[in-house]
Amino acid sequence: MVKIRLIRMGTKHKPFFRIAVAHEQTKRNGPAIEVIGFYNPQTKPATLKLDRAKLKQWLEKGAQPTASLRGLLNEKIASVLS
Repeated sequence: MVKIRLIRMGTKHKPFFRIAVAHEQTKRNGPAIEVIGFYNPQTKPATLKLDRAKLKQWLEKGAQPTASLRGLLNEKIASVLS
């Protein structure tokens, strides 16, 4: 199964995340099929940049977002997951 997940980047205490499509069994920071955006919680307000067309395309193909990413997307762009 393919998942849409967060890949942690950055240094200690200064994380930012790439939003990527990866196989379910791949490690958290392992290779991704495609990177479709990024999320930076360090900025005020938090920055979320996402290619909505690619996100919608992967959701139509059956990719499932992880719980943490689903919460983030529901908070920022609820219309995409509907």
